[in-house]
Amino acid sequence: MNLPNKLSLFRVALVPIIVILFLTDGIMECFRIHTANGDIVFTLSDILVFVLFAVASFTDFLDGKIARSRNLITSFGKFVDPIADKLLVNSMLILFACTSRISVLAVLLMIWRDMIVDGLRMNASAKGKVVAAGMLGKIKTVLQMFAIIFLMLKNLPFAFVGIPMDQILLWAATIVSLASGIQYFIQLKDIVMESM
Repeated sequence: MNLPNKLSLFRVALVPIIVILFLTDGIMECFRIHTANGDIVFTLSDILVFVLFAVASFTDFLDGKIARSRNLITSFGKFVDPIADKLLVNSMLILFACTSRISVLAVLLMIWRDMIVDGLRMNASAKGKVVAAGMLGKIKTVLQMFAIIFLMLKNLPFAFVGIPMDQILLWAATIVSLASGIQYFIQLKDIVMESM
């Protein structure tokens, strides 16, 4: 197994550890920050989750860079890399929704979009059509990552000025996610509709 694939599997392995640490929130307060809207408390769990998420995100960047530069792109890599990405991002979004820090509706819309797009791409692949990731899909991923980072940082530094940047980025990601889903459907509608 090559290095990029090992990094993808490492990212998959980090997800349950991140989830467990997130769910054990409150194990030892590390520091407290005073803002106009009240105190923001960071626990050891918060810090560990942030560090592991950063490591996992970096492996996502690293495995793609290594695979392309060393010509190590494999079928297994094409299979496991997007799964690792979605496990990481969707797990974090679900956890934030479960703790009422973000809207459940936003999370459902993004996960539904992913399921529909995956179905469209599998159907296209079965008919010999390869569908590359579109620009809107890439923008959606970047917005999701930044939304998650600001959610983990409890909206700092924007909490000082009362701007809900974490929520703004989350809803921007949701809108772009839906737009990219529509774009995929329009691109592949002939394949979808041909068997109706």
